[in-house]
Formats: sequence, structure tokens, C-alpha cells
Amino acid sequence: MAPSLDDESSLFNFVVRDGNGVKGIVDSGISKLDGPEHDEVANQIVRAAETLGFFQVVNHGVPIQLLDTLKQTAHNFFGLPAERKAVYRKEVSPSPLVKYGTSFVPEKEKALEWKDYISMAYTNENEALQQWPMECRDVALQYLKTSHEMVKKLLDALMANLGVELDDSNIDAFIGKKMVNMNFYPTFGVGRHSDMGTLTILLQDGIGGLYVKVPEDIDMEKKGEWVEIPPIPGALVINIGDMLQIWSNGRYKSAEHRVRTTSTKSRVSIPIFTSPQATQKVAPLPQVVEKDGMAHYREFLFSDYMNSFFGNAHDGKKSLDFAKVNFS
Repeated sequence: MAPSLDDESSLFNFVVRDGNGVKGIVDSGISKLDGPEHDEVANQIVRAAETLGFFQVVNHGVPIQLLDTLKQTAHNFFGLPAERKAVYRKEVSPSPLVKYGTSFVPEKEKALEWKDYISMAYTNENEALQQWPMECRDVALQYLKTSHEMVKKLLDALMANLGVELDDSNIDAFIGKKMVNMNFYPTFGVGRHSDMGTLTILLQDGIGGLYVKVPEDIDMEKKGEWVEIPPIPGALVINIGDMLQIWSNGRYKSAEHRVRTTSTKSRVSIPIFTSPQATQKVAPLPQVVEKDGMAHYREFLFSDYMNSFFGNAHDGKKSLDFAKVNFS
């Protein structure tokens, strides 16, 4: 059983163990959301979203063998000859769903991020099978499909805390767009940023090097410091994204994170990004604004947020400035 998480100090003490950095919160397993311990596990998820903006989950329903296959598939893909990967470069890719590249916005970054990635957007299964790279499409698609129920359970717990019931009629407003990436870091990593979407599900390998920044504005040990998320075998890392921070009117915190690996071995990670569709309007939920008395973010189209996010160099959580309401 987890200790009481009634204050930020006890929460941080719970997730930091023996100086090894930030540990997973939902140790008991996401599957317990289906049983008598639902409220306790849901409370752990909510507390993590309100403070650190991330947690790790086990017993999540995604087969461990699949996770191992994913990591090996990523290494195999990035080990292909350059000409095999180059056909998916943004400028020449045969499919609008697939993009191979380096860094977020290489033309804007002050220093290129030491990362290659293949990005596979999901529209439907048939298009994925036809257009995603054959070297990784089957395992990436299985990863996306088997994680979907977990994502729904996590989002349901987070939305219920905000007074919103999640069902088939409104779930697409929050996670209607999905994308699987495979990232390859030769030795270094990527700079500080938050994810722009709703929830990110991340599989990291055993190399480590993923760091999350403890927010300055919460009463926690190590606030303002970077703490490592040590890899836990079989676990998935969950990041709160910018859209969830906005919908919650700032109650939930998108996780500022970076990759800094000092290992001589190359590192891979495989995230699933969930977000609204480009045409979706986003604004703080009325149920939350009513309780808070004011909205801290304005309404906007998600496509406009994406254009701002990818049109500027990444610098921590400054991407959220696009939507903030400035009070005089």
C-alpha cells in the first residue's frame, strides 16, 4: 500500500528513494483502477498530475514481451542504411503520416538536439499498415492498440477529478489524434521542453538519462531541480501534456523534461503522443473555471498551438505562453 499522499512533501518522499531520483508512483499497478482500490490509485494519479506532471505505471496491460520487441525494433530501424531511412524525410516522405528527422525544429534550434526519430501518425489501422515503415509498423501498431485501454483509464481518473465524465461521445476531443515515435539518441539527448498534447506514454530502455524538473511553485524537496527517472523494468512513463494543463486551468502540470545520457551506449525511447485533432477548440473546462472563478488560458484551435509549438525553438514550458491570459 502507498503512504498517505495528502501533502507535497510526503508525495515527494514517496517517489524519491535512496537518492536514485524520481521513482514511479503507481507501483501497485494501473490494473487496480478496476477493483476496490480504484479511489486510492486514482488519487495517486491525480496528485502526481497536480505536482510533478508525470508518473510511472506497472501492470498496465501492455505485454512485457511487446515492450522488449519494441526496443529491439527501434535499434534495428535506426541501424538500417541511411538511404533506407532517408526516404521518410519530411521533404520527400511518400506518406503524410510518416516523418523521419532530427531534432524538433532544426532550423530554429540554437543547438541541434542529438536525436533521430521516426514519427508515425495514426488515422486508422488500414492506413497504418499501408503507409508506416514495414520495418516497425506491426510492433508499433500493436503498442498503440494495446495501450489504448490504459490511456482511457488514466484520462478517466484525471477528468473525473475535474468533474468531467469521460465516455465515447467526448473522448476524441481529448485524445482523437495519436502518434507513435521511435527516438534514437547516439550519446547525448534533447533539451528541456514539455509535450504539447494530452498524455504521453513513454517506453524507455535500460540506459536511463530521462530527467524531469521539479516545479518551483510547489512545496517539495528539490523544487526547481532536475531529477532522473530511473528505468523500471516493464514500466511505462506517463507525462502530462500542455493541453491537459490548459483543460485543467493549470491544476495539472505538464512535465518539463529533458534527456541527458552520459552512457557510451546508444539509447532508444518509444513514446505515444495523444492529443486533440487539429480542428479541435481547446480552452479550460467550464466546470473548472466555475470553481476557480476565472480562466487562466484563452480558447484556441489546437492547430494554432501546434504551429506555435513547432515554429519556435523549445525552451522549457514557454510554449504555454501562447495560450496564457495576461492579467494586468
